Amino acid sequence: MSQARPRQQSRHRPPPLPAPRGTLSSAVTALLSGSRDATNLPSPEGADPYGDDLQLALYVLYELHYEGFQDVPEHLEWDGGLLTYRAALEDRFLGALRRDVPVDGTDTAGDALDELQVEPVDAPGSVSHFLRDRGDLGHLREYAALRSLYHLKEADPHAWVIPRLHGRAKAAMVAVEFDEFGGGRADEIHAQLFADLMADLGLETAYGHYVDAAPAEALATVNLMSLLGLHRARRAALIGHFAAVEVTSSPASRRLAEALGRVDAGPAAVRFYAEHVEADAVHEQVVRHDVVGGLLESEPELEADVVFGIRATTHLEDRLAATLLGAWRGGGTALRVS
Repeated sequence: MSQARPRQQSRHRPPPLPAPRGTLSSAVTALLSGSRDATNLPSPEGADPYGDDLQLALYVLYELHYEGFQDVPEHLEWDGGLLTYRAALEDRFLGALRRDVPVDGTDTAGDALDELQVEPVDAPGSVSHFLRDRGDLGHLREYAALRSLYHLKEADPHAWVIPRLHGRAKAAMVAVEFDEFGGGRADEIHAQLFADLMADLGLETAYGHYVDAAPAEALATVNLMSLLGLHRARRAALIGHFAAVEVTSSPASRRLAEALGRVDAGPAAVRFYAEHVEADAVHEQVVRHDVVGGLLESEPELEADVVFGIRATTHLEDRLAATLLGAWRGGGTALRVS
């Protein structure tokens, strides 16, 4: 992995298009680079919904709504052909999630959130436990590189839900997002704090730099946020996702701060997770009682969607954890490329 560049260069230039990983992502990158048109695009039917090709194709299309890519015209963000193709890819991904994350009509959001707070004593599938107890600097650098796909735009996907909420839920969501965006201070924006963590670890801080290194399981965790955030009809599932993140963040952040401190990663690296220990413990209560509670008070028919968002998040995080721990326990790397 390359060394970090100066902090001020981390966000001011869009990344290049990533290397394709199959027919779907090849078609998407070719469309964006202008080397093909939107006719006769390969069908996603039969493609692995969790695989590298489909997940990268979705990731690239979603990134048009964030930073975009070098030499890709900005007007393509709302190109009708690209949106139609993205919808087909989304249907394939969402269909797999619906199949693998069934929601019973009797499930409640409160029960689903309570489930997240029950951890086995030895936590064999927990990445944060592994990193705290056994992780070395190389493991932590890999973890940070992969998590950078989200943390360098932390809170952005969830901000899309704000205009789709009302009353107590909206007010509480804005309050939490205000903290995520630094409470009005640019140097305290959580995305910047993560870039500082990466610099302490000797990583490249440029936005999107590690996409080519990310396995499909890492791309899927980021794609879920974008899929839910870009559709008003999925607003409750996005709230479920947000709640799942906040409920699990504080204890995991404590373990990660301990892991980084143990390997002397640097003050900025430790600080990112140390900040989340206290902040997310507070956020958990606000999200549970006011964001989720406020949403379901005004729209109780959306409870199953909230539960789906919680459990889909857990499902994809478990898949990523299995990939990371499988590689690390076998003495290998979780990255596709170094």
